[in-house]
Amino acid sequence: MAKRKNALRLVSLLVAVALILAACGGGKGANNQSTSTNNGSSTGSSTTTGSGSGGTAEQPPKEVSFTIGFATGDPAGKKAIEDVIDAFTAAYPHIKVVNVSDSAASVSYLDWLKTKEAVGEFPDLVEMRDTKVFVEAGKLAELPEDLHSLFAFLPQFEGKYYNAPLAGTAPIGIIYSKKAYADAGITELPKTYEEFLEIQEKLKQSGISPIVVGGKDIWHMGFWVNYFLINEVYSEDPDWNSKRNRGEASFTDENVVQAISDYKELFQKYVDKGWLSTADNQTASFLVTGKAAQLYSGPWMFAQIQEADPNFEFGFYAIPDREGDVNVVGLPTLSGWSFSAEAAKDPDKLEAMKTFIRFFYDPEIYRETLKKNNSIPITAADASYEAGEQMQEVLRLIADPSVTKSLMFNQWYGENAIPPQFRNWFYKHLQELVVNDGDVVTYMKKADEQYDNDLKANQQ
Repeated sequence: MAKRKNALRLVSLLVAVALILAACGGGKGANNQSTSTNNGSSTGSSTTTGSGSGGTAEQPPKEVSFTIGFATGDPAGKKAIEDVIDAFTAAYPHIKVVNVSDSAASVSYLDWLKTKEAVGEFPDLVEMRDTKVFVEAGKLAELPEDLHSLFAFLPQFEGKYYNAPLAGTAPIGIIYSKKAYADAGITELPKTYEEFLEIQEKLKQSGISPIVVGGKDIWHMGFWVNYFLINEVYSEDPDWNSKRNRGEASFTDENVVQAISDYKELFQKYVDKGWLSTADNQTASFLVTGKAAQLYSGPWMFAQIQEADPNFEFGFYAIPDREGDVNVVGLPTLSGWSFSAEAAKDPDKLEAMKTFIRFFYDPEIYRETLKKNNSIPITAADASYEAGEQMQEVLRLIADPSVTKSLMFNQWYGENAIPPQFRNWFYKHLQELVVNDGDVVTYMKKADEQYDNDLKANQQ
């Protein structure tokens, strides 16, 4: 197990070096072909030359449009992308970007995309989080080769590139009220998970809800579930999913049962009682109004918290495991902007989408997008920005080779990919485990049954 963990840390270090080089201006001039947004000119804009007797004359560029779709669950991320679309439209009035994203969707982003595919409305340019599903369905084109050099790192699926990553994978951690910690007499951050639980007890005794959870949004459950799974499973065995796919591992394995038992205990003892009816976009208000002391989430929440109360003082840290090691989400995911296979067949539409991608990752534009959402640069060209106290800790975690980086259980790909429909079922199943005070082993046996059914369904 130690060898596996050391190998994963080596991979983490290599990835961290690439990301930090990008963040600190370690680019290799690979972005020379990107647009210059200062004057609105672009390699993507086109003119035609006339042959009249007076010499050459520039003709208006050909009008073209494409649809774009992206996940809208995070308000700050949604606005950041919409701001880029507005700026792009102003710079390239001949290119119409039709935003088909649905902020009111009551289904998961994957289900929303599947519905769009079923009715023939799959976006031309799409934020892709389930690359394997849509590559195998023939819906995605490979990322054009002339865009590859924009990035410090590109994820591969079966040896091919389909995604332009929006940003580096950000660690998730505890966002805490400094006032709540002080009022509860907490003067030091935890060095082990047991010390973290001691902090929860102090907060509870002080009369405040220790932790707010946005359980109304099923995807929010993944933050805590994966904290425990990474500690007990993936930090030691990043190939556990592939073993489960081959029937060589089980959700009733001791390490999985331990992870889910820890999750159940935390939720029953220290999570705010209204967690099932609390939406993710309500969690920031719980912190700033003093209804809860902590939120376990990522740096995209920093701007929301500061917007809710600019004077609210908060910190950020990664929770250690029982041995005092720190394991976080941090490996590159198989996700990002992807071109639909159908749209890529249209040369004019393809060129327009490539122009948008170059614009999106132009250092000046990209830097502002990252800053609004407290994200990690992934480009070869320098897009670094001045980070606040909390974001500096995020970047420190990414750069620290002693911090083991992992993925959430549903983010692994290749042989480690899980059935895509299993994630939401599993999170809902674990919600019911807490509410019903169920037996963990019994619930994990049901998880095995569901997983096998989903595997069989996907093979048909």
